[in-house]
Amino acid sequence: MFLTITFYHFVSLERIQVLQSFIQEFCQKNHIKGTILLANEGINGTISGHKNNILKFIKFIKTDSTFNSNFENLEYKESWAKKNPFYRMKVRLKKEIVTLGVKGISPTDRVGKYVYPEDWNELIEDPNTIVIDTRNYYEVGIGTFKNSINPKIDTFREFPSYLEKNLKGKEQKKVAMFCTGGIRCEKATSLMLKRGFENVYHLKGGILKYLETVPQEKSLWKGECFVFDQRVAVTHGLDEGQYDQCFACRHPLS
Repeated sequence: MFLTITFYHFVSLERIQVLQSFIQEFCQKNHIKGTILLANEGINGTISGHKNNILKFIKFIKTDSTFNSNFENLEYKESWAKKNPFYRMKVRLKKEIVTLGVKGISPTDRVGKYVYPEDWNELIEDPNTIVIDTRNYYEVGIGTFKNSINPKIDTFREFPSYLEKNLKGKEQKKVAMFCTGGIRCEKATSLMLKRGFENVYHLKGGILKYLETVPQEKSLWKGECFVFDQRVAVTHGLDEGQYDQCFACRHPLS
């Protein structure tokens, strides 16, 4: 069995080229595969390997002096697979660890209110709450929360335009957002606060933490959750789902 962890952390980073080489070398040495993105705004990744090697990685990134304690509070989500869902290890440098394309938006400055999975149902069942799925349309297509809005965007870069066209004038409304692991909705709350919204909430740990934490009989999640690796989708308890992926367009297929 292979342990897969998903993580992200917004933090101001310097010398990201040095960090890139350091992380790549460690992962290759310990037979860890996956993808990690580094930018001046933080880190975002999903990796998989044998349990002992993944635990070594967690200790390494949280405690090694090279990282200057930037990742000591890094949170991650665990799931298991019968085979490694990745073919290789890639550590890439980016302008943003999740691409919004709007300058001056930083979750390290200000974000919305975190909502833990066990409190999420109460929030989204409130008829006065606008619930928005911040993921891409093909992700939403295989599963989402009951009564949530699908912005029908191709990429996260389109979210600012959706916001301007559909929510302008509703700055006083209560808005709850969610995404796969929490990173997109966290950055989206930072954008919304910058644009004058006052009551902005987001699901801490994202859909993955909700599916891991909330029992299926109490769940308001419908369908499966798309993930960006060879598992394609996961279900409650983060078990592998029933979807495959088109080799041409990379979209999920039932």
